[in-house]
Amino acid sequence: MLTKLKHMQSALNGTRHLLRLGRLFSETVQLRIDGEEYYLVFEKGALVDIAQGPSRKTPYRFALVTDAEALERFWQPRPDPGFHDVFGLVKIGRGRIEGDILVLVKNLRFFKAFMMLGRQEKGVR
Repeated sequence: MLTKLKHMQSALNGTRHLLRLGRLFSETVQLRIDGEEYYLVFEKGALVDIAQGPSRKTPYRFALVTDAEALERFWQPRPDPGFHDVFGLVKIGRGRIEGDILVLVKNLRFFKAFMMLGRQEKGVR
């Protein structure tokens, strides 16, 4: 999973329109997959650090909690209904959002676009 997140980091940091879209987003997001924790540190839209948890000392604004199989289906080039969107995962019971949902909603377009970067290189974990 760390390799996949690093790929997404380089894809994000090389995509000017996404950096511009996220220029007001400077937060830490927790991604929890099957109990494994990853802390994604964004600064002005750029993903500057990926820290693997668990950590009770790392503050984060919101978390996306899901399982690896659901995330793998989310990252398919043409995902099935329900796996096409972050809120789709929540709706079908395969994901949960915790924390400050207002921060997510304010930056929803950017965060969804970031998560979809995992669809670019299928097979990388």
